[in-house]
Amino acid sequence: MLKPFCNVTDQAQCRFLGLPSPVPRFRRRYAFVPCSRPMNKPTAPVQVQAVVSDQGSPARLESGPCSLADRLRLGTLTEDGLSYKEKFIVRCYEVGINKTATVETIANLLQEVGCNHAQSVGFSTDGFATTTTMRKLHLIWVTARMHIEIYKYPAWSDVVEIETWCQSEGRIGTRRDWILKDYATGEVIGRATSKWVMMNQDTRRLQKVSDDVREEYLVFCPRELRLAFPEENSSSTRKISKLEDPAQYSRLGLIPRRADLDMNQHVNNVTYIGWLLESMPQDVIDTHELQTITLDYRRECQQDDVVDSLTSAEPFEDAEPVSKLQGTNGSPAITGDKEDNRQFLHLLRLSGDGSEINQGRSMWRKKSAR
Repeated sequence: MLKPFCNVTDQAQCRFLGLPSPVPRFRRRYAFVPCSRPMNKPTAPVQVQAVVSDQGSPARLESGPCSLADRLRLGTLTEDGLSYKEKFIVRCYEVGINKTATVETIANLLQEVGCNHAQSVGFSTDGFATTTTMRKLHLIWVTARMHIEIYKYPAWSDVVEIETWCQSEGRIGTRRDWILKDYATGEVIGRATSKWVMMNQDTRRLQKVSDDVREEYLVFCPRELRLAFPEENSSSTRKISKLEDPAQYSRLGLIPRRADLDMNQHVNNVTYIGWLLESMPQDVIDTHELQTITLDYRRECQQDDVVDSLTSAEPFEDAEPVSKLQGTNGSPAITGDKEDNRQFLHLLRLSGDGSEINQGRSMWRKKSAR
């Protein structure tokens, strides 16, 4: 799993590089590949210890020597090698009118740490978390569902630590979970979960996850089910109700920019969040902040598509507000009267034939006095 192993004589350099000693928890075979040299030690090589399964092969180690980015990135596998943590500094261009990070920033960080996790175990050399077998067969992962809860938005220059891990999700996909913390205080400020399915990059058709692919990534997954939302009746699993026509609010004729396309040759999943919010009423934007958003992805969107964003209020009788979290993932304060909270249903569809692209639900809490 590209588990860093430090053999540099200067132990201070080891600590700077953040190279922990591996703690094996299952039978492993080891293969060593050379890593690029420390910047201030031109003659001292650093090695990467790569873990492969008993049935596996070192051929999966396609990433080769560690890059400069690998050495400077503020992220590492946890000691058991089954999850990944990375720290991020919120930049000025990642905050919005509230002087805090936007939900798109949060979603982009989730995507970034997920991809870095995949790279740290030897995957994703030319795609989003694709394994060796997937690349040979031109298979990619695409998002089927995303659920994000934000309990406290980080501000400019705050440091956020994000932990992520992946697990199998039936025969047709995988799931990835995240926990976000304020690195200064250790407070849980958000959680997220997602489901991913496999698509053939050439035919654009969904495909079942084969045993070969499953064996490649299961070695890096927790042995027991671990959920970012372990509580019963979590809103992360609630079905999204159908938005009925006519919608109360709409933003029509949205056109993908070139910058919205990703390496999978379609509109990136984070872009859909911004499109959903384009049809939110301004009075809610002025008085509330987004607390929870759930998206079900129905089809991919291409550069030439024209999209309509529709939104309608959803009464709380149909869905209960998120309660105060009880469990091991933190205790963020999410309490409040229903009168202070608002909930909405969303729909993205093609302007031409009305085909559904995305369904969503969002919950908004009253902004606190500053």
